[in-house]
Amino acid sequence: MSIQSLAVFCGSKSGSNPTFIKDAAILGKILAEQNVRLIYGGGSSGLMGTIADSVMNNNGKVTGIIPKMLLEWEKQHREITELRISNDMHERKRMIYSLCDAAMVLPGGFGTLDELFEIVTWNQLTIHDKEIYILNSGGFYQSLIAHIELMRREGFLYEETVKQITIINKPEDFIPYIQ
Repeated sequence: MSIQSLAVFCGSKSGSNPTFIKDAAILGKILAEQNVRLIYGGGSSGLMGTIADSVMNNNGKVTGIIPKMLLEWEKQHREITELRISNDMHERKRMIYSLCDAAMVLPGGFGTLDELFEIVTWNQLTIHDKEIYILNSGGFYQSLIAHIELMRREGFLYEETVKQITIINKPEDFIPYIQ
């Protein structure tokens, strides 16, 4: 199955490593060039804004989903293809998951990790079976990857769920997975 829409979870801040911004922009360009719709949290700041801008600047399509409570705080993106408003964070995540064929996690904070672990858990519970990609920009997720491996070795993870997580180190590594 080809990926026609990708949920991207990432920071509403840009982080301190310029590689994070560069990789988000490259991924956005790749999505536009490969005709993959970006589904994301609807913000205009941080890595969220960077990837949405990149997709739009390369004639791609973007659907943002933002909860009512974050309209002011996250500064919703006003120049994307479509912005949907959810009632709350839980509905936002459900909407994002329902619209995507696969998901990718870029660097981010607690919200990004929440989204990663929820989508992995939903895979484990067979609520969906979407492929999950972690973009390990600049080694950002190295410690998390090591911890996931520790949880696997210690017998806390289901092997089939772990196999649905693919680690890539640069955005270009995602191209073969699109089709």
